[in-house]
Amino acid sequence: MPQELPPVWTMLPFGALVLAMALLPLVIPSWWQRPWVQALLIAFAATPVIAHLAFNGRGAEVLHSASQYVTFIATLGALFVAAGGVYTTGDFEATPWTNTRFLLIGSLLASVIGTTGASMLLIRPLLRTNSQRQHRAHIVPFFILAVANAGGLLTPLGDPPLLVGFVAGVPFFWTLRLLPVWVLYVGSAALGLYLVDRRAHAREAGEDLARDRIERSPLVVRGRRNIACLVAVIGAVFLPPMLREAALLGLAAASYFGTPRAVHQLNEFSLTPIIEVGVLFFGLFACLVPIEIGLAAIAPSLPIRQSWQLFWASGALSAILDNAPTYAAFAALARGLGEGQPDLVAGIQPLALAAISAGTVVMGATTYIGNGPNLMVKAIAERSGYALPSFFRYAAFAVTMLIGPHLVMTLALVLLEP
Repeated sequence: MPQELPPVWTMLPFGALVLAMALLPLVIPSWWQRPWVQALLIAFAATPVIAHLAFNGRGAEVLHSASQYVTFIATLGALFVAAGGVYTTGDFEATPWTNTRFLLIGSLLASVIGTTGASMLLIRPLLRTNSQRQHRAHIVPFFILAVANAGGLLTPLGDPPLLVGFVAGVPFFWTLRLLPVWVLYVGSAALGLYLVDRRAHAREAGEDLARDRIERSPLVVRGRRNIACLVAVIGAVFLPPMLREAALLGLAAASYFGTPRAVHQLNEFSLTPIIEVGVLFFGLFACLVPIEIGLAAIAPSLPIRQSWQLFWASGALSAILDNAPTYAAFAALARGLGEGQPDLVAGIQPLALAAISAGTVVMGATTYIGNGPNLMVKAIAERSGYALPSFFRYAAFAVTMLIGPHLVMTLALVLLEP
């Protein structure tokens, strides 16, 4: 006999938390930055939900969600700390091909060490390389599209939504099937950057280009031992539960305490962002349990049933809300739609899983708040003297650049639908 669905009120805190994470940093940033404010919000949202589930026969679901949370935050934390211990600098000749190579290399790295790690490693050399140029406002927005977002499509280490899928049972190497999607989005961004930058480069003054050629310097990497830590994180995720989390936490500790303070200072590294993520996602994972149960039950009655619809719906929300909880909610919906079907992946029909994965990852590039690395890259660029587009101008640029690949993706999903 199926268990009774959780009451509707238990499903509201999840949505409230996601909205708070999107809006409060913009509305009351000074208050939001205080840890006790975030902790209080999580306590108010999660405590009633956990208590209700625990006292109504759903303690096993709570414990399962807790174990997924520990794996998620241990993996994300190890990547964040290790990447924060590597500082790169250099100044190459700022040609269109050089900038395009930065984008392609960064997009490959993003699937190995995460979009945050790849962005942290390459944004400063890219900025330094183009520091002598005047016509450069387009370079960082293209970097955000590819390196900070679409580049992370190929592995669960690439972007938090895919990591959520991995801890929920999606095989680690399953996301390699998204290679055509990666090529579509990264390739279109690389082509767009090359064409736009070639025109901008032709407008540069001769003295600026001469200075650019003279002021070159080789790539310098400090904190190189942390590269070994990043590689070790990849191996650690294949260890058995408990041993995996212990290894990940050990790698994070080894990186943090083994990195010279000067390197952390150069990177302006702080544990505050990952602590904030840990606190917020504790609440999200707790409040997600009734959402997963409820969406799985009502999925057949909802109007979102086709893969292309899942792509657009999950992507649209990821553009303005955090893409990891958006992925989790739509994955729960897809599980309900796929119940009883053959050849499921973590309970989800493969095409639907590809649609949600692509939608949440690539459409996170639509706005500065769609994915964490977007704001990080923007802040670093602005501190380096780069003038970036306003919130709405960047969104207009992103929509213009992404609409073509989105339509290709939509057509492919329609044609491949069983």
